[in-house]
Amino acid sequence: MRTVDLNSDLGESFGAWRMGDDEAMFPLITSANLACGFHAGDPATMLEACRSAAQHGVAIGAHPSYRDLAGFGRRDMEVAAEQLHADVLYQVSALVGIAAHAGATVRYLKPHGALYNRIAVDLEVAEVVADVARGLGLPVLGLPGSAIETACRQARIGFVTEAFADRGYLADGTLAPRGLAGSLITDEAEVAARAVRMVVEGVVVAVDGTELAVHPASLCVHGDTPGAVAIARAVRAALDGAGVEVAAFA
Repeated sequence: MRTVDLNSDLGESFGAWRMGDDEAMFPLITSANLACGFHAGDPATMLEACRSAAQHGVAIGAHPSYRDLAGFGRRDMEVAAEQLHADVLYQVSALVGIAAHAGATVRYLKPHGALYNRIAVDLEVAEVVADVARGLGLPVLGLPGSAIETACRQARIGFVTEAFADRGYLADGTLAPRGLAGSLITDEAEVAARAVRMVVEGVVVAVDGTELAVHPASLCVHGDTPGAVAIARAVRAALDGAGVEVAAFA
């Protein structure tokens, strides 16, 4: 039987500002990438999310980003390596402590937004993230064939391959920039079909029609995508229907 993890970016509310429906998403997924305060999430939100993850038996991953609350962490930034190392370490360490208070454990690291995209192609930045993960004893979740995979191999730490059911791909295997036609897929049936094909056939079709080989250990469905709960529910049902076991990788 094929097995795949189903992850989602959660805990992304901030103060009085609410993002997504975490309560509905937690029962549908097996791993949660929890915001650590720099693009979203605040201490109370982080604690609530860790408690919910523990309650539902969902693996917790740290989801650090550039320091970019105004841009939701989706703006690329030039940050000195030493400063970026400290920023990522600070965020992940905060979540580690909060998770421990909730009786849970942070099991992996997955950068968010622009930082995630940057470490897919920039080895120098990827090495910074990998060094933080190595120091904390955490594997990294990321795109296969990317700079972060190389950095993790060099650092001798675990790397877990990820694919995105609700995001479009470019022909080179990177994610299509948001705003480009086909970069975000919100039709639940289409996302579900893509998820099954990724896992069962090992294929995803890029925005230009190119067929790409993928072998994900984990599939992502975003918690802030319009209709996220319905999409996650459809993906989970489709994977179950295809005989795929959904289980956390960590």
